[in-house]
Amino acid sequence: MAKIVVLGAGISGHTAAAYLRKWLNKKHEVVVVTPNVYYQWIPSNIWIGVGRMTVDQVRFKLGPLYKRWGIDYRQAKAVSIHPEGNKDNSKGFVTIEYTSEENQGQTDTVDYDFLINATGPKLNFEATEGLGPGKNTVSVCSYSHATEAWEKLQQAIAKMEKGEVQKFVVGTGHPMATCQGAAFEYILNVAYEIKRRKLEDYADITWISNEWELGDFGMAGAYIRKGGYITSTKVFTESFFVQRGIKWIKRAGVKKVEPGVIHYETLDGENHEKEFDFAMLIPGFSGPGLKAFDKNDEDITSKVFMGNGFMKVDADYTPKPYDEWVIEDWPETYQNPDYENMFAVGIAFAPPHSISKPRKSKNGTPIFPAPPRTGMPSGVIGKVVAQNVYEWIKTGNPVLKHRASMGKMGAACVVSAGYGLYKGAAATMTVQPIVPDWKKYPDYGRNIKNTVGEPGLAGHWLKWFMHYMFLHKAKGYPFWYLLPE
Repeated sequence: MAKIVVLGAGISGHTAAAYLRKWLNKKHEVVVVTPNVYYQWIPSNIWIGVGRMTVDQVRFKLGPLYKRWGIDYRQAKAVSIHPEGNKDNSKGFVTIEYTSEENQGQTDTVDYDFLINATGPKLNFEATEGLGPGKNTVSVCSYSHATEAWEKLQQAIAKMEKGEVQKFVVGTGHPMATCQGAAFEYILNVAYEIKRRKLEDYADITWISNEWELGDFGMAGAYIRKGGYITSTKVFTESFFVQRGIKWIKRAGVKKVEPGVIHYETLDGENHEKEFDFAMLIPGFSGPGLKAFDKNDEDITSKVFMGNGFMKVDADYTPKPYDEWVIEDWPETYQNPDYENMFAVGIAFAPPHSISKPRKSKNGTPIFPAPPRTGMPSGVIGKVVAQNVYEWIKTGNPVLKHRASMGKMGAACVVSAGYGLYKGAAATMTVQPIVPDWKKYPDYGRNIKNTVGEPGLAGHWLKWFMHYMFLHKAKGYPFWYLLPE
């Protein structure tokens, strides 16, 4: 009998747990450890943040579903990993701290034969002074954050309706933050809601980002096919902003936020201020702070995790110049190099390098996006790791024949630009591969046949459909496993 412990129940962890429970017979245990009561479909949080969806439209309780599936659900946060066990336990185990009301704060240990780390990121608001919910800006990184964003947005709209001009700033809130895509969706939806109310004359909307050029999105931008032409995501993104009267600030690292004022540094080393009435800024990400210990209870955190708190996997972490990085540096199996029964999926794995070119300001401040690993890549990686673990258990042979390198994997993204059955809009984009391969595709870094972008109402319908399709899949409704990741 094998026991698989999955840390986290986001897109990647929930996907891995679902497939393992489907493929393995009940003599094998699947345990999910997560501090959350709910699964949430994070891509739809932006619609909560503009009042177009309710919280309960993007979430559901995990407990009843995992009980039906036969998954051992522990509402707890992982505190430490002991991959070698210790003097009292010869098996690897995880120390957890319960977050449920009935046993809040109690600790326990869960041993495992296989461990899948899918904790996702810590939303590191603390890395930027004054950033985040309860402070000076809002967020759409969770459904509770998005709820607050909508409350604050309504207050700004009410002031505009009284004839008061409001300054909106949306973008990244740390010099190395990623998830530009989520912020991009949100600013387009805010602009759409303002226009729908005919309040454009009272809105001053600005995008602020650490991108070298607009449309970088943490993946070094892309060249896309559109209407028979090849254009860059820079032009694609700028056109969306120009059409909506959105101004932009790029190559900017937000350093501090005070009430009504954003302090940021640009790559030329200059420090600036930007006033605002409403600001939604994405924080930097870090690992959740998991510790690791060997069998003698010696701290081996630096052996298992990178300095940013994300777990080391089968990647090449050798420091080298940006121009010398290659596709082969990127992981394929997401197996920890020191402990073969331990994997990290989704945002939990440490990327070997940024996809966008690293740049520092004249003051030495790194200002560039970290690599994105959310959405479709997270789901695909979760499934591939589950496939390898299942076949390892079934055959006793750790071949790990299933691979999911972001240097070969394609991804599709539908960016909402306004919610509405007849007047909504979205930009549908595909890229392949996610990490540019300049050796294989010397002209554009990607397969231009499979890298496309199209705006329009049809894209909005598609994103709407995907919302319900992926929730259908996550809830384990009939034939869920036939739907793509």
